[in-house]
Amino acid sequence: MYISSNAKIGENVILGHNVVIEDGVVINSNVTVGHNVVIKKDTVVGEGCIIGDNTILGKEPFKATISATTEKKTLPALIIGKYVTIGANCVIYRGASLKDYVFVGDLASIREDVVIGEYTVIGRGVAVENKTTIGRYVKIETEAYITAMSTIEDYCFIAPEVTFTNDNFLGRTEERKKYFKGPTIRKGARIGANATILPGIEIGEDALIAAGAVVTRNVPPKKVYAGIPARELKDVPQEQLLENQSYYKDN
Repeated sequence: MYISSNAKIGENVILGHNVVIEDGVVINSNVTVGHNVVIKKDTVVGEGCIIGDNTILGKEPFKATISATTEKKTLPALIIGKYVTIGANCVIYRGASLKDYVFVGDLASIREDVVIGEYTVIGRGVAVENKTTIGRYVKIETEAYITAMSTIEDYCFIAPEVTFTNDNFLGRTEERKKYFKGPTIRKGARIGANATILPGIEIGEDALIAAGAVVTRNVPPKKVYAGIPARELKDVPQEQLLENQSYYKDN
């Protein structure tokens, strides 16, 4: 085990075997840290968090020579709010911010310049790329891929294996860099398993995308879209609208 002499560790913190805690780290009280966890410099871990085995917190991003969305810059510290649970074998980058009560499943990856709102669930094996904003009470299920420069508003549901995209030119021409943009998913929208959302598409509030759909155009609020390419099928039933759910908090 290695703990930097200038790390600050609160009361009732449990540390597993072979933990590494670097300079400037702050771990607040009542945190449980699993075995083989590495907490990189300046990371802040809020009260009551649980960190699973073999997880890395505060990793600096590496930049591939041909990467078009990763920047070399000074990033702020990783900030993890209160009562956040992070599973085993996760990598969460410096420059991310996880608000209170976020849950991150095993094997997830969360990049720099990402903000995740309160009570959101990031499922097992989910990849959240850089420059992405995710709201409160969002659920992103197993192995979904959230591309760079995406926005997901509050109360959205993203099913397993959903794929977001941000490059209409598929890596060809320098011109493409002017147009990089991930999807924007408005409040309460739902996306079914294995759906693919093309770059820059906006899914309206409370819209529903059926499983396996390929969304090539903007989707209006409260509509069901299905197929390849996705087309309007019907209205979202009234009883399914977010405003009619007992758990919804309009604030």
